[in-house]
Parts: sequence; structure tokens; C-alpha cells
Amino acid sequence: MKRHILIVTVLAVMGLAACTPASVAMRTAVTAGKVVAQDRSTATTLNDNAIELEVNESLFRYDIETFRKLSVTAYEGRVLLTGVVKTAENRAQAVRLSWKVAGVRDVINEIEVRASGDLIDAAQDIWISTRLRSKLLFDGGVSSVNYVVNTTNARVYVIGVAQSQAERDRVIAYARDIPYVRRVVSYIRVKKEQSKK
Repeated sequence: MKRHILIVTVLAVMGLAACTPASVAMRTAVTAGKVVAQDRSTATTLNDNAIELEVNESLFRYDIETFRKLSVTAYEGRVLLTGVVKTAENRAQAVRLSWKVAGVRDVINEIEVRASGDLIDAAQDIWISTRLRSKLLFDGGVSSVNYVVNTTNARVYVIGVAQSQAERDRVIAYARDIPYVRRVVSYIRVKKEQSKK
């Protein structure tokens, strides 16, 4: 019950509280469809979702401004932290809080410390992420559901699982070809490499 109250509070802070039950049901159905199509098992995906929720909850309790400025992505127990915070202490605390969550195997700290960018920077980051997701979605040779894309300050972060080295290279090439991208950071695991270990 406590977690449900927090989720509602978080949604309100993010300006999403006006979602109707129908839209929530639609998002749940889409998420369920994605889980079936992904290379991650259902259990792993649910665990990753729980990790994201707990890290976000911890950030929210720590500092609402830090919570708002960061993006948390969990993939196979790896937590990718991206965004911009004002102090090195905020950055360090976000990492510490992430490590405290059960099931976390690795914390990838890509948080920048600087004065926040303006709305134009934020809009450009959204545009870059949307453009890359669209390219992946419409490429039949890429399993787009296996990738999560975040962009901060024109730096593109991609985490996920590629079916092959060629697919990984293709995803990275798409990201590099998008205008205004300053850097591409890949945390993509190639599926075949996992089976060799």
C-alpha cells in the first residue's frame, strides 16, 4: 500500500496524475507485450522494473530535485543513471542509493554535475532519443524492444541486448548519424557473448 501511494505521488510530481484508468491499462498491456518480445526473461524484466521503482523511490525520498533530474534504467540488474545534478554530493548519493537496492549487480554512473541546461537542451535531448527509437523500431534487422535509449546533453546512452555484433554496430551507427549528437555511449551486450561464458 505504501508503494502504491508513492507511485501516485511520483506521477503527480511528474505531471502525469491526470492519466485515466484506460490509459494506465493500455500502458500495462503494451508493457506486457514488450516483456514477451524481449530477450530478457519475464522474471528478469519484472526484477528490473522493481529495481527501477525502488531506486526512484529512494531518490524521491532523498531529494525531489535530484529525482526529477535523473533517469534510472535497470537492465539485467545493471542500473544506468543518467541526467544532470547540481552537486557532486547529489551524484554520489544517487549511486549509493542505487547500490542499496536488492538485485542490483552493477551501477553505471553517467550523471553529470553542472548547472542545469535550458529547455532547448531538454527538447533537443528528447528529439534525439525519439529519432533513435524510431530508427530502431522501423529497422526489421534490429530487435528494438531489447534497447533502452536515454539522452543527456546530446550524449546518447544505449543499454540492452543485441542479437549479434552486426546488430550492435548498426544501433550505434544510427545513434552517431543523428544530428546534434555529441557522443554515443554503448552498454549493449551481444547475446552470443553471454552464451560463451
